[in-house]
Amino acid sequence: MSERTPVADAFGDADFMQDPHAVYRRLREQGPVHRTTLPKGVPLFGGLPVWVVSTYSAVRAALTDPRLSTDLKHTSALFARHGTDTAGGAFGAALARHMLHSDPPDHTRLRKLVNKAFTPGAVDRLRPRIEDITSGLLDAMKGREQVDLLAEFAFPLPVTVICELLGVPEADRADFTRWSQHLVSGPSAEEVAAAQASMVGYLTELTAAKRAEPQDDILSALVQARDEGDRLADSELVPMAFLLLVGGHETTTNLIGNGTLHLLRDRAKLRALRDDPALLPGAVEEFLRFEGPIKHATFRYTTDEVEVDGVRIPAGELVLVSLVSANRDSERFTDPDRLDLTRAPGGNLAFGHGIHYCVGAPLARLEAQIAFRQLLDRYPDMELAAEPAELYWRASTLMRGLHSLPVRLGGGG
Repeated sequence: MSERTPVADAFGDADFMQDPHAVYRRLREQGPVHRTTLPKGVPLFGGLPVWVVSTYSAVRAALTDPRLSTDLKHTSALFARHGTDTAGGAFGAALARHMLHSDPPDHTRLRKLVNKAFTPGAVDRLRPRIEDITSGLLDAMKGREQVDLLAEFAFPLPVTVICELLGVPEADRADFTRWSQHLVSGPSAEEVAAAQASMVGYLTELTAAKRAEPQDDILSALVQARDEGDRLADSELVPMAFLLLVGGHETTTNLIGNGTLHLLRDRAKLRALRDDPALLPGAVEEFLRFEGPIKHATFRYTTDEVEVDGVRIPAGELVLVSLVSANRDSERFTDPDRLDLTRAPGGNLAFGHGIHYCVGAPLARLEAQIAFRQLLDRYPDMELAAEPAELYWRASTLMRGLHSLPVRLGGGG
């Protein structure tokens, strides 16, 4: 076993946020695991020392190792030890005590109570409604020369779907959208804390309303959910609702946005996908691999000394498992830095691996397939309205997504 020399400047703040692939390529060449610090410009977690896992084999191993805990009590203690105040941040207990931040047996119990809502069969029954929402958003863009495709399409599509599923009233969705954006990539710790307080208050009131007057939606079902006598406690309902609401749209928004960006940078691929819809399922998998919507899995904490691909990580350390790096590893994927819509699907880790594999993955895939099919049919001549170098990526340790995606629609509709 060995310990890596710290790579203190690996993330390089702005350069890393704009092009993490170059950084991770260099790290993979040097080894599977490195100790470094998080970018100082990231709210709440900037400057924290972490161990970064970057190769495909090491990432798969880390995601299934029970000694790499996601339990909030471990990570919160570590943040406090390094002087990071998370009491008002996105990892505060009021929102973060959900199944992504729990280990078995708690995780097993929580996941079992929500799994039925996201089975492939249950998701496929949503297809007509998702198609209607998609069509309506594209109708609304008709006749406009230029739009921000994130704001007008990639964001409202999954937001509308997940809000309808959970029973969030339409009048409240603009507030919910603003809070969730600040929670995931807020410009400051203060704004993150304010967004959390607003979200906690809103979701507490919403779950109480669902208990008093249940509706035909998932949140009402969660309030009443039982499995062999088990049910979600009141303290678990708000964070579970938060996880489903935020996770249910952020991932899909970035999947659609990132995929569209790369199609617009290579119009031959755009035309190929438009002309052959049979390519869509594989293309979505390739978008997930090539520019996945989630940079890193949730923080892990070593409850014991762990060896990952020959590198020893001591107990009591914070570990960041890089999904985007694993998906560009040449040891697993041929020519990984090339977008190939005909690449054999399978193997990407964009939705994680193991017990924390994304419960909403079937829904995200369905939404993306419908979105790309209708978008390319309706606006086949759209093009970027900005140079790629002028587009900026959000300063988030978790999400890989653009601030905006300006496009010229080029007629159609």
